[in-house]
Amino acid sequence: MPATPQRRRTVRRLTIGAAVLAAAGLTATALPAGADTGHTARAGRTVDVQLLSFNDFHGNLEPPQGSSGAVEEIQPDGSKKSVPAGGAEYLAQSLRTARKGHPYSVTAAAGDLVGASPLLSGLFHDEPTVEAMNKLGLDVTSVGNHEFDEGRAELTRLQKGGCHPKDGCYEKGKKFRGAGFPYLTANVTDEKSGKPLLKPYTVWKHKGVKIGFIGVTLEGTPDIVNADGIKGLKFHDEVETINKYAKVLDRQGVKSVVALIHEGGLPASTSYNYKCDSPGPGDGISGPITDIAKHVTPKVDALVTGHTHQAYACTIPDPSGRPRTVTSAASYGKLYTDTTLTYDRRTRDIVRTSVKAPGAVNHVVDRTQPKAADMTSLIARWNKLAAPVAGRPVGHISADIAGRGAATPESPLGDVISDAQLEATKADGKGGAQLALMNPGGVRSDLAFKASGSEGDGVVTYGEAFTVQPFTNMLNVVDLTGAQLLAGLQQQVSGPNEASPKILQVSKGLTYTLDMTKSGAARVVKDSVKLDGVALDPAKTYRVAMNEFLAGGGDGFAAFKDGKNKYVGPSDLDAFTGYLTAHSSADSPLTPPKADRITVVK
Repeated sequence: MPATPQRRRTVRRLTIGAAVLAAAGLTATALPAGADTGHTARAGRTVDVQLLSFNDFHGNLEPPQGSSGAVEEIQPDGSKKSVPAGGAEYLAQSLRTARKGHPYSVTAAAGDLVGASPLLSGLFHDEPTVEAMNKLGLDVTSVGNHEFDEGRAELTRLQKGGCHPKDGCYEKGKKFRGAGFPYLTANVTDEKSGKPLLKPYTVWKHKGVKIGFIGVTLEGTPDIVNADGIKGLKFHDEVETINKYAKVLDRQGVKSVVALIHEGGLPASTSYNYKCDSPGPGDGISGPITDIAKHVTPKVDALVTGHTHQAYACTIPDPSGRPRTVTSAASYGKLYTDTTLTYDRRTRDIVRTSVKAPGAVNHVVDRTQPKAADMTSLIARWNKLAAPVAGRPVGHISADIAGRGAATPESPLGDVISDAQLEATKADGKGGAQLALMNPGGVRSDLAFKASGSEGDGVVTYGEAFTVQPFTNMLNVVDLTGAQLLAGLQQQVSGPNEASPKILQVSKGLTYTLDMTKSGAARVVKDSVKLDGVALDPAKTYRVAMNEFLAGGGDGFAAFKDGKNKYVGPSDLDAFTGYLTAHSSADSPLTPPKADRITVVK
């Protein structure tokens, strides 16, 4: 693949696969990361490598709207402030500014760069985002679960280039060139060959400094993506895979290693500048990444993580007890992490003995800074192509309707979406649905009252609706018994979802109490579940609408896989836009629902 101008850099380069050892380094004795040699590094022996990282960009080339486009910041007096952030124009500018004065700088990401993207990127199968990543100087990324939304063949195309097999080339005379950076899929292998789908690792080199990057996605990817997208692939344990390739790199003389992991944690605070090493290292963070961090080999010097869309910069001790940075930069390009890796030229390893606090800091991608001109041009070019579709008005709202940015288990926008799905499928000839359920992860944004373009405040465009519902999942209506429906509700807060509950958004008429003071399935108060005021009958059959992902058991809702008499309705996006059009106008805009269908006891 021809290199883009941005990739023709002499100061830093990437080599894929096995690295050839430098002759001068063959006899050097490597020490484990953080080993104390007993003497101070001499001038010139160590060099600081700047690692810039981000995650879960999800094609947000333009600044995200509403609360989805803000980060929470703790002020010196303890109060909290919402700061607008994100957008490719500002992310590129932030990274370029951060690199100044750092001759050794590498930029990495931890997956979900694409998928669930706004219309500007999603309409074109995320080619605009890959182009933007090339321009802003991304060096390497792990693959995330959303990179599989359109299947393995499409992920391979994003890496290698070529026009879309169905939609073709979008610009006359231009062929999509693919990613100028490697997607790493160390723990994703072909079931038949056993080989990784793409490269498992890469080595960054600059003036004798070598740092290996291993990329993995969460082992549970098959549970949260459509089965067709991962057919023929196997997902392996994150820790075992990272440890395996850390040994491979070690044998090649690469002693400095960074793991890019699309799996994350949950800090005790939603503020990006929360000190998650208080009172002790890693005490302020929980979730899957904590267990992973404690078991990944000490050969790995830093963990860049993602998936949970949270912000943290912690030190979690490795298996040998030494501190190691574990970071995540929220989502949508609202933050970037700046980590200092002190490289010892003699041992070829990262020095970690003196780490007392995170050697990493999260920075806001501030929208008050100048915009990167090349990103402005890129956005304008693709917006011109998208305009005939994106700018069409589909509804009107009286105020912001919180979805992704809601701080409560039930969101106002979640109620709107589930009501829309019920309305689209309740007629006898259209499925006969009695209620609808929506997975929270499928609500990707808010609906903002303030205009994003020239459409006017309160106007909802097709592009904005697409940003909220970008998957275009088909709606299914299935038969479920009351017992099966209750089991599904219990799976919100038990099994794989117990540690991090996934609260379904419910249509009007379905009510129940969620008691979070209890544990597991007991959190759903059985006698409180009612439909139109009538208690749920375990033996009765109900017609339930949901998207095809949820109906297939996605997100840990295995109970829904047993649904019978399936009816396939319109897409979730068509149901959503149709509802907005039918229930709003300029004179009578849609008001945000109260979000009072689920009573939560804390």
